Amino acid sequence: MDSKTSRREFLSAGLMLPVAGASSSLGLFNPPRNPVSSPAGSSAKLSYKTLGRTELKVTTVGFGCMITSDSSVIERAADIGINYFDTARGYQHGNNERMVGAALGAKRKQVVLSTKSGAQTKEGLLSDIDASLRELNTDYVDIWFLHGKGSPAEVHDDMIEAQQLAKKQGKIRFAGVSTHGGQQQLLPWMAEKGVFDVVLAAYNFTMDASMEQAIAAAAKAGMGVVGMKVMAGGFRSNKPGNPLYEKLHQNGALLAALKWVIDKPGVATTIPSMTDMDQLDENLKAMAQPFSDGDRKLLAAHLEKISPLYCRMCGQCDGACQKGLPVADVLRWLTYADGYGQFALGRERFLEMSSELAAIRCADCTSCTVNCPHGVQVSSRVARAQELFA
Repeated sequence: MDSKTSRREFLSAGLMLPVAGASSSLGLFNPPRNPVSSPAGSSAKLSYKTLGRTELKVTTVGFGCMITSDSSVIERAADIGINYFDTARGYQHGNNERMVGAALGAKRKQVVLSTKSGAQTKEGLLSDIDASLRELNTDYVDIWFLHGKGSPAEVHDDMIEAQQLAKKQGKIRFAGVSTHGGQQQLLPWMAEKGVFDVVLAAYNFTMDASMEQAIAAAAKAGMGVVGMKVMAGGFRSNKPGNPLYEKLHQNGALLAALKWVIDKPGVATTIPSMTDMDQLDENLKAMAQPFSDGDRKLLAAHLEKISPLYCRMCGQCDGACQKGLPVADVLRWLTYADGYGQFALGRERFLEMSSELAAIRCADCTSCTVNCPHGVQVSSRVARAQELFA
């Protein structure tokens, strides 16, 4: 019997234990149970929270690997003690998983590793998890997400069956769903369904109280909550000389945004993108500095600046475009380019639309039927996406 098979049988047996005791019983992941200082030789201060009923102790700042191309940043983060790393089958056409697996190397079993699949069928999902394990060079992932779901209707029974089967086979430890929008409806449904251990949700200081209530309800139900899109569009990739930099740059605003999410009791960890050592060092400060009244004022001023540009993914514009454009998605793809400096990723997503939708031009409409309640200049922003990507 090969080592992977025996390992999976061991994991499968362990997963039949009550979830609350699974992590300690399996002996796979034993990070510190209390907030501690970072490993010797590092000046970073680490803080931890428990990821819901998984009982995994995760650093409150994790690592979103989606746009990372420099593996040394991941290596250094793991060396410092960050212990939550997130990737997906589709990131960088599969190359991201391969890079993450190589970067973590021997530290794999010291960290919590999550990946995702956007496949729409049971067969496709099961094929994806096998591919993910190969590329990540591991025989299991800690959390496997159904990727990018916007409503309960998008989560089918055969998808849940695929996750449960992968769990029984020891390929995954815990099952989850990732969501960019529609979260106020999706999270309560997930909590009631009772088959999901973790939710990866877009959550930041721009969102209203209903999102905070949804997060709190999910956490109360025992689900681990991971926050993404925590910096509300980022915009830190822009440098002096870029018009967006001159308009949006505000020292400390993005650090304050990360601290805001960490401060929320229902959120266990966060996955800000980090592409270089400077961003890693900046994000590490969020675990050492409490959220303050000064941070709150800073975010209020920053919100005024980004409101015309940043979509809060509240879902209120769904179906409002008379031409049928998925407005929130288009604005999110534009953020990849404008906020994260990832033009190729934004264009790739834009061109995944049907040719009919990709050919639409806002300039052809005499008036816009989409009215953002938060002040986003929808027609001009979507027109910029069309000009930039098409």
